[in-house]
Amino acid sequence: MKKDLKHYVLTAMFMALACVATMSIRIPTPGTNGYIHPGDAIVILSGIFLGPVFGFLAGGIGSALADLFAGYMLYVPITFLIKGMGALMAGYIFQKLGSTTKGQHLSVILGGICNTILVVFGYFLYESMFYGMAGAAASMPANMVQGIGGLVIAIVLYPALHAIPHITD
Repeated sequence: MKKDLKHYVLTAMFMALACVATMSIRIPTPGTNGYIHPGDAIVILSGIFLGPVFGFLAGGIGSALADLFAGYMLYVPITFLIKGMGALMAGYIFQKLGSTTKGQHLSVILGGICNTILVVFGYFLYESMFYGMAGAAASMPANMVQGIGGLVIAIVLYPALHAIPHITD
């Protein structure tokens, strides 16, 4: 029971971190009405530290809440799905490859790559329904920068978070 409570608390913490990291540093992207943010790093790390299911919930809900609070109502459902899936994939990869230190670092990288692909193509498909193919394509470069930025930040933060006692058991 104590371990379950800790897992729920960590999930809530990562959910809040995903929301705050998405909302705190926002670099506007010209012509898209969107912004680049470091929230994707927390999405990736949610899957790694919480596992696929709880990572999905933390990354998806935390990121969707950021869209809700920022007034991007149109994006709330797709953000929940895309960011949740990004965390789920990162968690799944970590479970399969993360038994060694080298595998753990490789998992962070591969999880970040999966997240970037989901962000770029997931939002492209969603936005193409509203803005057409050309309009949706305009946001792809910014989404690519956001995904790669999240990957780099996750690589930097992973060792620090992994060193925190009891976060991984």
